[in-house]
Amino acid sequence: MTPYPRRRFFLLLILLPLWAGLSLAVAGCGGALKAPPSVFRPDLEYLKALNAGTRPPDPQAIVLLASQYLNANQPAEGAAFFASILEQRGDSLPPPIKSIYLASLGLLRASHANDVPLLQRTAWVNATIDMFEEARRLSGGEIFVVRWMTGIVYARLPASFGKTDAAIRELDWAIANQARAPHGGWLREVYFHLALARRQAGDERAAGDALARSGYTSFDKPEFLTTAYAVSATDGFTFHARRLTEIVPGKVFVLTGFDFTELYFIVSDDGKEMMAVDTGTRPDSARAAYEHFRQEKPGLPPLTAVFITHSHWDHIGGHRFYREIAPGAKFYAHADYAKERDAGVNAPALFEYFFGSKFSGDFIRDFQPDEPVAARKRIVVGGTEIDLIPAPSGETEDNMFIHLPRYGIMFVGDFIMPYIGAPFVEEGSVPGLLAAIDLIVSVNPKTLLHGHEPLTRLYPTPAILADVRPTVDWLHSETLKAIQAKNSRAALHRLNLVPPFILDRPRAQIPYLVMRENIINRLYDQRLGYWQAGPEGLDHLDAGDYGALLRRYLRLPSERIADAVAEMVEAGDYELAVRVVAWASAQEQPSARLADLKLTAYRKLKERYQETNPFKFIIYSESGGGETPRFPPPAGGR
Repeated sequence: MTPYPRRRFFLLLILLPLWAGLSLAVAGCGGALKAPPSVFRPDLEYLKALNAGTRPPDPQAIVLLASQYLNANQPAEGAAFFASILEQRGDSLPPPIKSIYLASLGLLRASHANDVPLLQRTAWVNATIDMFEEARRLSGGEIFVVRWMTGIVYARLPASFGKTDAAIRELDWAIANQARAPHGGWLREVYFHLALARRQAGDERAAGDALARSGYTSFDKPEFLTTAYAVSATDGFTFHARRLTEIVPGKVFVLTGFDFTELYFIVSDDGKEMMAVDTGTRPDSARAAYEHFRQEKPGLPPLTAVFITHSHWDHIGGHRFYREIAPGAKFYAHADYAKERDAGVNAPALFEYFFGSKFSGDFIRDFQPDEPVAARKRIVVGGTEIDLIPAPSGETEDNMFIHLPRYGIMFVGDFIMPYIGAPFVEEGSVPGLLAAIDLIVSVNPKTLLHGHEPLTRLYPTPAILADVRPTVDWLHSETLKAIQAKNSRAALHRLNLVPPFILDRPRAQIPYLVMRENIINRLYDQRLGYWQAGPEGLDHLDAGDYGALLRRYLRLPSERIADAVAEMVEAGDYELAVRVVAWASAQEQPSARLADLKLTAYRKLKERYQETNPFKFIIYSESGGGETPRFPPPAGGR
């Protein structure tokens, strides 16, 4: 059986914030069914709409829906939804798709086995095991996520079910076939659960080795992470593990994971000169990337030209290092670079978990190109033709595409950054994004290389952009109508705006999910100013004022507030939980219990958005969710 194509299978899968709360201890005592949520979850409702359609959705949408149910502590509701799909349409589903539905159903059933009456529980678990075995058969044993789910669930089953050896086989297969995974971050939990299985099999030495490879330091870990993201206060955020990739052998290279941004290098056709695209965030990270590049590829020619896609912090912050190693190199940037650079210098100081405490606004203050580019032009460097194309953008006004016509490659920076500009500054344009897509489709390069690794995975070709464009155009129009109708921002999200034609465009389904919330937020901000619909924009109440509501007017004691927050966390209302903790803490020092609940809520929010929204991942990390180490762990440590 031919497996589902891996690239489209899970390009940006955000799978499974799953198990920070996955109660797979099926031998334990039963628990109460979870309370329904009070916070509307647009992502969950969107994914339900895709899966309830008459056509199978993008396979990512199947597993993402399971992950949303699990993160929200609603596995029973999720299992019922998946079971209904298989009952109604199972016979008509292609075997690979059916296998993913079955594995997802098994995952949801396993995660609420403790809610099944004790006398029925063994039969329930055995029926769930049968689902995994059937999913594995339907997939031909070739779909990574099916075997990944099987191994992880089996590793958590009590030894009495006799699945420990099977868990080890499945997880070993996942390690041997990691190239089939969406990205290396999926191996975090493979190694951790292999450690669990090895320990259950009595091999403590192998268990310890697997645990060390997972990057976790204890079997009592608080989070379930499949993401390749890493974040620390010192070094900031990276989207992926460090790696050097040859896009065109010997000619076009990308260094990933050394910085917030991808760092590209191009060797000229005559082999005598080298060019760079963007300079990264900090001089020290640019140096680390460049030295690694030189070590891996000795004999590279000198750097003679640097092209800047746009003048955001993370694309020009390393320019001093490039000037240091190549004083004669010529820098090219959009002629309007200064406006964007100066806006960055004066932006709020929110960068510790974004760019690391080593970052300074001084890194970008003195950036200045040698040749500002005001109109499209072709230059030749060492025999290589390069088209410099000042272009519209969804993010900044100084966007410039760098096109290598011979290789069919276009460096497109952050023109389609899902936030439509950086969330913490006033910028961004949906019409600019649509115009940029039109330009790229008209040029029609073979490959698009973006400023950040997930964007290159999500939007690798003009054809995918052409599929995404109508969904963005529709959302733009519908959001403006809803704003005109005086909907609040929260009400806009509760509308669950789903393009009526989205089922016919499976390649656009996940990109639309990633962009939808951000487009709505940006348009709402741009259209309404600071007096918004309702009292939110009229008053100036802060956490202390709402804390007074709890303490002074409602006279709620600390333990009652903690009880309420615990209920919110149990129901998956994590956003509400962290708000209430902030209100209560503004009036008096929070109790240890309340502080622990806050930490749990932030960690669950990190899990929920661990790949769909990296900026939320960063903010939730800094707010209380904690740092996330690099995976795989660096040599010589964790």
